[in-house]
Amino acid sequence: MPVRVRTARQHTAMFVVDADAAQRMIDYSGLRVCRFGRGNRRALAVLMLMHYQDTDLGKYYEYGTNIMVNPPGSTGSGFRALRSAGAFVHHLPVDQSFTLEAGRTIWGYPKVLADFTVRDEGRFGFEVAIDGQLAVGMEFRPGLPMPSAFTSRKQVHNTYSHLDGVTRETPGEMLLTGVRYRPGGCTVRLGDHPYSAELAALGLPKRAMLSSSAANVDMTFGDSRVISP
Repeated sequence: MPVRVRTARQHTAMFVVDADAAQRMIDYSGLRVCRFGRGNRRALAVLMLMHYQDTDLGKYYEYGTNIMVNPPGSTGSGFRALRSAGAFVHHLPVDQSFTLEAGRTIWGYPKVLADFTVRDEGRFGFEVAIDGQLAVGMEFRPGLPMPSAFTSRKQVHNTYSHLDGVTRETPGEMLLTGVRYRPGGCTVRLGDHPYSAELAALGLPKRAMLSSSAANVDMTFGDSRVISP
């Protein structure tokens, strides 16, 4: 430890969703969603595809459904609270068995095996199917390049996971290059898998608040820390 990712490509879309629906979805974790907006009725869901190319865990695709949550013990709300929020990983399908076992054993991430179909000609898009059922598909419009001065600083972040009754916190660092942003810029398609029903309960598909891509993500993952029970 830490586990190192040297080369990876990222596509991400952020969605404003109903905070009560998001809380119901992740109640099992014991964590609280970070609420904002009028009456603190909104929460932030982040859907992403990672293509890990050079890592300590091999080469693989990974899709994630993440809900932004308060750090344990915090009751913060509003846009300022989002600055210190961490990502709770609710869905995490991957296409390789080694990273599945490592992710579940080391960090308690809810990884499952899935099939990925990725299109990278014209608009970037992908579909994730689990046990032959479509879980989610996304299509991205190209964003506008961001000056490296705004993206070259290393980001420190925490992710949270819950598996087999245990909630964990995992620290990490990342450095993004070749970053592009676009308001909206992403469409979502849902299928018949149970994951799809959970995303629909958040109000998806809907217009993304913001989408982004990174030509490369250099990151590290540290040891996880049990925060409950």
